[in-house]
Amino acid sequence: MTDEELLRYSRQILLPDFDIEGQERLRQSGVLIVGLGGLGSAVAMYLAAAGIGSLTLVDFDRVDLSNLQRQIIHRTADIGRPKVESARDTLLALNPLVEIVAVPKMLDDTELLEQARRADVVVDACDNLPTRLAINAACVQAGVPLVSGAAIRLEGQLLVWRPGGTGACYRCLYRDAEVTTETCAQTGVLAPVVGVIGGLQAVEVVKVLTGLGETLDGRLLLLDAARMEWRTLKVPRWPECPVCGDKTA
Repeated sequence: MTDEELLRYSRQILLPDFDIEGQERLRQSGVLIVGLGGLGSAVAMYLAAAGIGSLTLVDFDRVDLSNLQRQIIHRTADIGRPKVESARDTLLALNPLVEIVAVPKMLDDTELLEQARRADVVVDACDNLPTRLAINAACVQAGVPLVSGAAIRLEGQLLVWRPGGTGACYRCLYRDAEVTTETCAQTGVLAPVVGVIGGLQAVEVVKVLTGLGETLDGRLLLLDAARMEWRTLKVPRWPECPVCGDKTA
């Protein structure tokens, strides 16, 4: 590790349970982030700043004026650009030591599985249930940890799934796969709420990669920002889950 890296990451290297070994683990790790909206903006910026070795960014969309209220990785001058390109430029300006791979397309199931297998951790930062379920299925099949976040209105949630654990996967939470969910385009969202959840996703990614602390594996974290209340629910694996259940083993 160079003197520049030691100085850049010195504040987290000072953590007793992190140290240089933890920083080296981050530098050798690759993270796949699906979605460069409000959640993905916070996740990507914090992970790049923390010194992740490589980030693969997946998003098919382009920057729109309505995005800028919460998607802080993009700028007004980026309107009309592919989000992954805008995000790549911001991240490299923040930390040129991080390798950035931009994938400006929607991945099919085969491509998603291939990308998941290349990653050490996958971050679900998308905004719709079908994509979340597809990401979850790919991670379970690939045996790769998943950090999934969601935010709408003044509410947010966070779930971590790890292979070999007893905690629920995302499909366990939604046993009726046909259920439809609202989007922020329909109901709105308070900008800092996605930042809070995205920041926490970054925390969980770092913990999964370095062994720091205890992850949310098997627990669902819920935020009610209107009352500023947090709840943590134990979410054991559903034995009949079509993705991670006993019959799929």
